Amino acid sequence: MKGLVTLIVTVGVFWLPVIAVCQEAAFSDRDWDLGMWVAVATGEENTNSFAEAQILGAGPFVGRIIRRRAGQGWLGGNLEYAFSVSPLFIQMRPQTLYGISFEPIILRWNSVHNLGRMTPYVELAGGAIGSNVNLPAGNTSDFNFTVSGGAGFYLSSRSTQAWDLGACWAHISNANLGIQNPEFNGIQLRLAYHWFR
Repeated sequence: MKGLVTLIVTVGVFWLPVIAVCQEAAFSDRDWDLGMWVAVATGEENTNSFAEAQILGAGPFVGRIIRRRAGQGWLGGNLEYAFSVSPLFIQMRPQTLYGISFEPIILRWNSVHNLGRMTPYVELAGGAIGSNVNLPAGNTSDFNFTVSGGAGFYLSSRSTQAWDLGACWAHISNANLGIQNPEFNGIQLRLAYHWFR
């Protein structure tokens, strides 16, 4: 329940600027979205402490607009399909492990409005992680699935480039591939830079 409340508050905070806006985002007419990102996550695996596990990831992001100018008024936006790969995946606590993660499904709703240089978005994503040892430790699995949902905003630096600051609720589990199926649940913060084409 705490996770759902956190997600609702996060989405609300990131979408509040949209309500007061009618100015179109500078890059809303671009088809391609290329980016590089780095993210940190903190959460729990076996206890109820969000300080139990910390994860670092980084990699490229590629997206394409698949539905342009859907919705009206402040709900208007572009639907983007994207994928990302993280050749850098490191869990620092409670154990140190390395891996590669990928998200072949990212659905991002980009607002076509902005407040100054800020343009909000919401997203849902799914993927998988392969690691050098079981994640979490024990009779689990070295292959896990990921699901996340969250929001963020672009901060335009040029007409075709922008910073991206996002937050999401992140979930990792092995879907019963191991004898045990504990899970990581936590909050991920991401910083990215995008080039729109």
